[in-house]
Amino acid sequence: MIEQLIAAARETVDRRRREVPQADLERRLPGRDPDRPFSEALVRPGISLVAEFKRRSPSAGDIASADVAHQVQAYEQGGAAAVSILTDEVHFGGSLEDLRAARGACDLPILRKDFLIDPYQLYEAVVSGADAVLLIVRALRRDALGALLEEARSLDLDCLVEVHEPEELEAALDQGADVIGINNRDLDDGKVDLNTTFELMPDVPAGKTIVAESGISGRPELEELDRIGVDAALIGEALMRAPDPVAKLRELTGGEDATAEHELP
Repeated sequence: MIEQLIAAARETVDRRRREVPQADLERRLPGRDPDRPFSEALVRPGISLVAEFKRRSPSAGDIASADVAHQVQAYEQGGAAAVSILTDEVHFGGSLEDLRAARGACDLPILRKDFLIDPYQLYEAVVSGADAVLLIVRALRRDALGALLEEARSLDLDCLVEVHEPEELEAALDQGADVIGINNRDLDDGKVDLNTTFELMPDVPAGKTIVAESGISGRPELEELDRIGVDAALIGEALMRAPDPVAKLRELTGGEDATAEHELP
């Protein structure tokens, strides 16, 4: 699966670069908004939630056809610490337009989640309003991971560096990653095992920010992750399928009046 995802990403990058040269993106770079620190949002008291917008996935098929602006406003109202936007077109039905729409609809830090393999995509992310990007160790050689981390820092982008196995965690740490995403889903076969986070946590040095990804849908799981020191959890499908994402988020965060009536702007 991962090879197919990377191949599709390369084709997409090549096409977009032909349509919009990187020099054009560089001329449009905005200044970073100091009021939207992604990394800092993940380490507030308790376990923070990164609420994800995605329309479909290779494993789940079609998930929801929600309006991105309305959905991220619900995430903000429900108490999410940050938002993740899937921009992969081929396998997840996302787009950079989704990212731009989310940026215009909420004030939360936004993560661009995609298969980033080229510095060009970092410039796309900044221009489209992202505050952070996902870098997947399994999709990158160590030197490429290091180069993307360095380029992202030069653009004032935070990086969520995703790992699934001990060797990938070692690579992420060797390259100086500060925010580690432990993906409970194996990108080779799509299987999910929440124990992945519990098994890798002891190998993460103190001072790193830990985000658990995939397979999390209820408050008991979040409480267990909080107990072992996980800083944040990225949740997508459970929120996208929820009839009331505001109430679902409040249920997950343990916020007050989780079932109270509310009204989106």
